[in-house]
Amino acid sequence: MEGVAWFTHRFVMHGLLWNLHEDHHHVDHKKTFQKNDYFFLIFAIPGIFCILLGIYGGFEYLLPVGLGITAYGAAYFFVHDIFIHQRVKYLRKTESVYFRAIRKAHKVHHKHLGKEHGECYGMLWVPMKYFKEARQLIKK
Repeated sequence: MEGVAWFTHRFVMHGLLWNLHEDHHHVDHKKTFQKNDYFFLIFAIPGIFCILLGIYGGFEYLLPVGLGITAYGAAYFFVHDIFIHQRVKYLRKTESVYFRAIRKAHKVHHKHLGKEHGECYGMLWVPMKYFKEARQLIKK
């Protein structure tokens, strides 16, 4: 799912559907709702259909696809919305190299306010340089 998410973030959210994602790069993240939050529905609906078709429609192979989409959506909510953007004040301070690397990579992604010239489009896999940087910060 991370590969699909990277591709979608890079070429759909920073491409065709930039009008929905743009406010996520420009607005105060303490705001309750952003247009970017519509992506929840855009990704949840296919996940739900795959699960239903996998269980009731005779397309058993779609069940793990739907469950994968749903599991990644849950990870996105917890990692991106709760941990990175602190929509819920939880895990504010961490000594985890992995979590610090994820947070830093996302911060670098957000330094680009336009849809072009971005970097770090993934969420759970980030470039190794951010792990090295996080290790250095924790050692201090």
